[in-house]
Amino acid sequence: MTFYRKVKAGVPSAYFDIEAAGLRWLSVPDGPPVVRVRDVATDHLELERIVPGRPGEDDHRRFGVQLAHLHRTEAWAFGCPPDGVNRSEGFIADLPLPYGDWGAFGPFYAEARIRPYLDLLGAAGGLPEAVHTTFESLLAALRDSDPAVVGPASTPRRIHGDLWSGNVVWGRPDTDDETRLGGWLIDPAAHGGHPETDLAMLALFGQPGLELILAGYQSVSPLPAGWRGRIPLHQVHPLLVHAVLFGGGYLAQAHSAARAALAAV
Repeated sequence: MTFYRKVKAGVPSAYFDIEAAGLRWLSVPDGPPVVRVRDVATDHLELERIVPGRPGEDDHRRFGVQLAHLHRTEAWAFGCPPDGVNRSEGFIADLPLPYGDWGAFGPFYAEARIRPYLDLLGAAGGLPEAVHTTFESLLAALRDSDPAVVGPASTPRRIHGDLWSGNVVWGRPDTDDETRLGGWLIDPAAHGGHPETDLAMLALFGQPGLELILAGYQSVSPLPAGWRGRIPLHQVHPLLVHAVLFGGGYLAQAHSAARAALAAV
């Protein structure tokens, strides 16, 4: 078996430890395959290398089934870190990702996944008044756990937290011809969250085979009514993260997603 060494200059000393803990935490019975950790230190992370392959329809469906099994695995709170992480925040890309112990999704999403990134954007140059007004309305609805916005009451589950298509590697370990091709999870921002967050992230940047993945998912865990209408809500956080990191039109996209999330109120 060969491994890939991941290095990143200037990251905090716990950066790779948290990523490794997240990978281990996401490895659950019947869940998606997760790249194995060989070694972790303050300056690197060594991971099993996956040889890319081309997935077929059955591979996409199987990944959906596996993702549903992951999302059936409970976490102890919304915002909780992976096991073994004793910090107030982790990371998503190069930005802080607050941890905590919220009992309901709405307040957690407001205070840990929207407000901190609005604050970063405000500090970098302020927010247009219309954007500020929309987000204040969304934050209020989330804090109140308005079912028209957040959907049915939910319990915290283990989620990847940054599940865009680039963090699903289709292939198999390079020394294991017997392992069937699968969608391997990498680069998590793992925490206790809402399963719809991972699904919305898959949709955000165009995951190939998404409808097949969703069909497999729903064969195990049927999604609650109105879930497609809540996709914009769950895309607000990653769009704000991109707005902080890259600027451009991401703030406008986040604003549009926030308005869509409020449309039912």
